[in-house]
Amino acid sequence: MSSSMFFNVAMVTYLVSTCIFFAFLASRSKAVGLAGTYAALFGFLVETAAIGLRWKESYDQGHGHAPLSNLFESVVFFSWTIILIFLIMDFKYKYRAVGAFVVPFALFGLAWAQLSLDSGIEPLVPALQSSWLMYHVITCFLGYAAFAVACGISIMYLIRDKMEQNGGSAAAGGMLSMFPAVKVLDDLNYKAIMIGFPLLSLGIITGAAWANYAWGTYWSWDPKETWSLIVWFVYAAFLHARITRGWVGRRAAILSVIGFAATIFCYLGVNLFLSGLHSYGK
Repeated sequence: MSSSMFFNVAMVTYLVSTCIFFAFLASRSKAVGLAGTYAALFGFLVETAAIGLRWKESYDQGHGHAPLSNLFESVVFFSWTIILIFLIMDFKYKYRAVGAFVVPFALFGLAWAQLSLDSGIEPLVPALQSSWLMYHVITCFLGYAAFAVACGISIMYLIRDKMEQNGGSAAAGGMLSMFPAVKVLDDLNYKAIMIGFPLLSLGIITGAAWANYAWGTYWSWDPKETWSLIVWFVYAAFLHARITRGWVGRRAAILSVIGFAATIFCYLGVNLFLSGLHSYGK
């Protein structure tokens, strides 16, 4: 079997997991919620095998590099990291409803990669021929994934908060009754960002070291570098406001969503719409 077939299986499994999580919100059955988690875990294991197989295919074709070098591979890896961070938080805190708002991010990413992007394995361009490739990409995307989880949780917070402001009661039943309490969601949002922020910081540091190796300068104000710094400042502002100004709740959730929107633009928008030293990322 090829890596593409494994990616297809993982994509279908994430779709099944998403449907199960929404069924969990409707049914309020703990068994259904657990089934959604294990479906996501199965998809994660299949996608892990697919990434490993693609790595082997690269060596078989004589290229011999980690599958992290182009847009297809980065989107696939982003999908994988989102599920990784989600599963860590899911097994630790067991708030299964979060899956309905996080697993779709991984599903959409993997579906886009499989259905729309060129999956060909190419030799590395000179700038990518460095061991810094793995350090930089892995730390950045783990940070991005944590921000994706935080965004999903923040959307849940905003929905739950709006319902309560309108006089609704979670105790009355319905899908929203399975959402964690707003204080729990606020805390989960903070914890996810506390995972992502140091990883993004490491990603920027390793990227600067890599830039010095490849281009002879640590920082050149390339659009990708500039937007990475903007994303870093957004989440730094989030943490600063929370720790020193007591920003919690709705304002924190909105800033988390804005931060993830900036993250997506940094990741995709810059590569697709702006030119610079990272143009090979297209």
